[in-house]
Amino acid sequence: MFKKLTRISVDYPKVVLILSIMITMFFGFMMRNIKVDTDPENMLSKDDPARLFHDEVKERFGIKDFIVLGIKHDETILNSETLKRVDKVTEAILDIEGVIGDDVISPSTTNNVVLGADNGIVVGYIMPEDPDDQEAIEKLKRDMTGNAMLEDLMLSKDQKLLTIFIPIEQKDMSKRIADEIEAIANKILTVEDHYLTGLPVAEDTFGNEMFVQMGITAPMAGLVIFLIMLYFFKRASLVSSPMIIAVMSIVWTMGLLIGTGNTVHIMSSMIPIFLMPIAVVDSVHVLSEFHDNYSKFGNKRETLLHVMDELFMPMLYTSLTSAAGFASLGLTPIPPVKIFGVFVAFGIAMAWILTIMFVPAYIMLFVSEKSIKSCHTDKDHQTKSSKLITLLKKTEGMVNNHGKTILALTFITALISVYGITKINVNDNPVRWFKPSHKIRVADRVLNEHMGGTYMPFLVLTGTVEGAIKEPEVMKYIDNLQEYLRKLPHVGKTTSIADIVKRVNYILHEEDPAYNVVPDTRAVIAACIDAYENLGDPTDLENFIDYEYSSVNIWIQSKKGDNKVIEAIVNAANEYIEKNPLPGEFSVGWAGLSFINIKWQAAMVGGMLKSLLGSFVIVFVLMAFLFRSPVWGFISMIPLSITILFTYGVVGLAGKDYDMPTAVLSSLTLGLSVDFAIHFIERFRQKYKETKNFKEAADDMFAEPARAIVRNAVIVAVGFLPLLFASLVPYRTVGMFLATIMVLSCLSTLLLLLPFISIARKWLGLK
Repeated sequence: MFKKLTRISVDYPKVVLILSIMITMFFGFMMRNIKVDTDPENMLSKDDPARLFHDEVKERFGIKDFIVLGIKHDETILNSETLKRVDKVTEAILDIEGVIGDDVISPSTTNNVVLGADNGIVVGYIMPEDPDDQEAIEKLKRDMTGNAMLEDLMLSKDQKLLTIFIPIEQKDMSKRIADEIEAIANKILTVEDHYLTGLPVAEDTFGNEMFVQMGITAPMAGLVIFLIMLYFFKRASLVSSPMIIAVMSIVWTMGLLIGTGNTVHIMSSMIPIFLMPIAVVDSVHVLSEFHDNYSKFGNKRETLLHVMDELFMPMLYTSLTSAAGFASLGLTPIPPVKIFGVFVAFGIAMAWILTIMFVPAYIMLFVSEKSIKSCHTDKDHQTKSSKLITLLKKTEGMVNNHGKTILALTFITALISVYGITKINVNDNPVRWFKPSHKIRVADRVLNEHMGGTYMPFLVLTGTVEGAIKEPEVMKYIDNLQEYLRKLPHVGKTTSIADIVKRVNYILHEEDPAYNVVPDTRAVIAACIDAYENLGDPTDLENFIDYEYSSVNIWIQSKKGDNKVIEAIVNAANEYIEKNPLPGEFSVGWAGLSFINIKWQAAMVGGMLKSLLGSFVIVFVLMAFLFRSPVWGFISMIPLSITILFTYGVVGLAGKDYDMPTAVLSSLTLGLSVDFAIHFIERFRQKYKETKNFKEAADDMFAEPARAIVRNAVIVAVGFLPLLFASLVPYRTVGMFLATIMVLSCLSTLLLLLPFISIARKWLGLK
């Protein structure tokens, strides 16, 4: 039935063309209501336990997402002129819409506990007014240095860097607020260096830059693909159809996605990059076969009907397997990944329909017989074709003469690759999605070198008894736990109610070092808390304890935000608590963006791995069914298996982290790698059915089918290399992986399939 669609396209090309344009306009119109979601937190479903607890903690303790501004002076930040500029910057930041002014942490907005003139306790702003003389600066230095509450949180130990923590109302405001802060800092901080970082601004900036990069790199990749096809096929009118198909399939897919009310998330924004090579691959097969067969028929109509008849089943098989592989992502527990997989599968199906209908109609309408004939008489083009034919003949000779050696080397490579896969390190950090020279990466590096850390997982201990936190045993336990945590690798600082109690106790006893400890009685602890609340702002404590004094929030600052680092901190703390039980009944929970990141990334990476294995099985079963033979199904999986093994083996051996972009690309590996094998096997089966001669069928594989495979591999591999120049690391990863996948798939198809088919001739019924 579907083959009739090609004949309709050939006989009624204008109807097909007009219908295609109308459908494209319809889906394009649906894209007008686009809604963008750049929050990685939405990788977890709204009812995920970790996300629910994270939201509960934010509400219970008034925790907001922070942007961190670092201000650095080459000599000392504690000088009069710099501190005045810091105060001006703070005042300007407080006026930015979306900034929660009451919770901004800076010298002029944050309380400190100090000893008053009459040796009494004073709770007031760290810097209530600009210091005008050296005496005032020395007092400020005494108040801030050696203060567990402030050192490494606001002031670095070398006193060269000061940080302002800026809480914001919503994460999706991060980029806009950061840009306003940047403008303020550029205007006021004329002598000092400044740095902006923090997970919210990194994630929101990535989301914004991602769409910019998509708008730049996708057209660049399209242009390069067009130029390479022009090199192979000579006529712009001929090679325009694959690019039009790619654009149409992308518009149809994104239009349906947006039109059905789905937001464009980080994952779904990459759909165009994934669809373009898959859409181009099938149409390049058509153009290649059309180009090579035209001289046999002498007119485009008969050539098209022959080509589409030859390629119909291979293209159907590749589209079914690729679509099934991506559709299997719908089984993952991550909502954006489900949407990504389902809509890429839809796009693949649409690209197949457009290939069997739009390409023939386009050629019938816009490619003249004269231009095709002139292309075939072009001596330069014939020379290029002959070079490719010569290369393929040499490849055929190598396969025929050294098949066993090739298989042996492949087996050794597979073993090494398996070893490499065992070395893969599953790890990620959204800040590392930017290239090393990006200002966010630079800021992250500088601030974490000087300060306690910009990554904050929160450890929450919740008791069952009101006032439990005021018990000396509990408060001392918290203090000891913090002491343990501070010794962990990459932990730069911890802060809790215990630090405040110790500071007040120390000041109450006229800065006697012997009293810089948790008091031994509940009454004194309660007095310390009451003193701080009564003399300062009562809301200052809400970030650390709840109103019933039964729950405590411990801030842990890490200098690194890698999943492995945060996970190690979490595991170490949990192990400590398990070995050293809390006094009384307490539950233990974790919150904070750093912790949420390890949860969604673990779920996504694990889900993608399971999906890849599931897709592998699905594709094998599908191939065995389509080829009516499990042996043919097994052989068809060989290039895919080798490509996956080698690619991810290199990832492990090279020490590259298996991160979010790498995990996502695993699905593309399956979609593209199986394509060449299916075309090769199906064409071999067709040829063998005609000739009943193994050698003749094998020789034919290194003619038209091999030329189409090589052209496809070169077009996609080279076409996506512009992504290597993108400013975002995931796009660079996509470019490198695409090129690697295409080259490996091509080589493994041409070098391995015939030797394996030859070995299995008995089981395949081949003479």
